[in-house]
Amino acid sequence: MNCTVIKIGGKLVENPCDLDCLCGRLVALSPPLVVVHGGGVLADELCSALSIPRHVVDGRRVTDMATLRVTVMAYAGWLNKSIVAALQRQGVNACGLSGCDERLVTACRRPATRGIDWGHVGDVSRVDASALARLIDRGITPVISPITLGDDGQLLNSNADAVAGAIASALGKRYTVDLLLCLDKKGVLVDPCDPSSFLPYLTRADREALEQQGIISAGMIPKLEYAFNALDAGARSARLLHPDDLDNEFAGTRLLVP
Repeated sequence: MNCTVIKIGGKLVENPCDLDCLCGRLVALSPPLVVVHGGGVLADELCSALSIPRHVVDGRRVTDMATLRVTVMAYAGWLNKSIVAALQRQGVNACGLSGCDERLVTACRRPATRGIDWGHVGDVSRVDASALARLIDRGITPVISPITLGDDGQLLNSNADAVAGAIASALGKRYTVDLLLCLDKKGVLVDPCDPSSFLPYLTRADREALEQQGIISAGMIPKLEYAFNALDAGARSARLLHPDDLDNEFAGTRLLVP
């Protein structure tokens, strides 16, 4: 059986009209689907409103306790249920979950690196593919936020791209999995201001060269890392694309491994 893991985020999930359009495109895809979402824009807005400093390093959010509370409220609360409701309006029987539900996604608290105390940030260590398969096989679409569970039972804030990649890796042992990471661009661009600089294919060597040139930076670095890891673990394909192109199997930047 084929299964598509789709990561969405940003303004796409925070604007009701955009979200309805996005969910309409998801409905047009062949099931089963697993939807993973972020929501950093809303988290940033809430932190600003509450005068909580924002600290991001290499595209990863440093998460103290105050920031953790905000991310749990934003990701596992409002955004998760908004996406579920939008899918239900489209006739999709969706179920909203976070990584801590049924110990779906467990993580290890990230140790300090380069003098940075990451706080309550979790690096994904395990995905319970059996729990996901029980939903998938019943025709239910899981919608998963990146709030994960630490080994000590504490909530952790994990990268949504990491969660999507780990889920694609775990499900790849049961299904033929395609991983789609949605962007606000048509794919990976050599020049972010020039759509014609779009790359239809990207290898690890390409990524390393572009990273050294500073063309790939910030949040794109972990995004590509997690997608390549999913391919290594057995996912059939991984693409970065604009959600307008979800129904086009040739759209986006396709990652290639030897």
